[in-house]
Amino acid sequence: MLQRIARVLAAGAVGGLVNSLAIWGCGFLGITPALGFNYAPELSPLWLLPRLVSSAVWGLLFLLPWFRERLVLKGLLLSLPLWLVMILIVFPRKMAAGVFGFGLGLGAPVWALVFTGLWGLSAGIFLKYLWREE
Repeated sequence: MLQRIARVLAAGAVGGLVNSLAIWGCGFLGITPALGFNYAPELSPLWLLPRLVSSAVWGLLFLLPWFRERLVLKGLLLSLPLWLVMILIVFPRKMAAGVFGFGLGLGAPVWALVFTGLWGLSAGIFLKYLWREE
């Protein structure tokens, strides 16, 4: 069981890394600001490390007993409640951007869905191909 926990924590952290680099890269390149999401974080340990830890913890949800053989689909499904957390809790309370993050632009909810979906996709792929269970 400890091995399974370590695998899903690692998958969550990988998902968080991919998600964070995508957010930073799209902001740095001006893609998201040009498309209605005015968020371009600075890539720094102070910004990245808490994201990796919280993403790893979210990865524990991969231990839920459903869709055991369809990890990519499971990752995408697990990204939906993560998206809700972003638009209903993180944006309004932690970032003071209002519900749905409209303070960051009208595209904020859509971009949040894209980036959380990227978390689920990359975490699911990581589990499926790199951490197969014997």
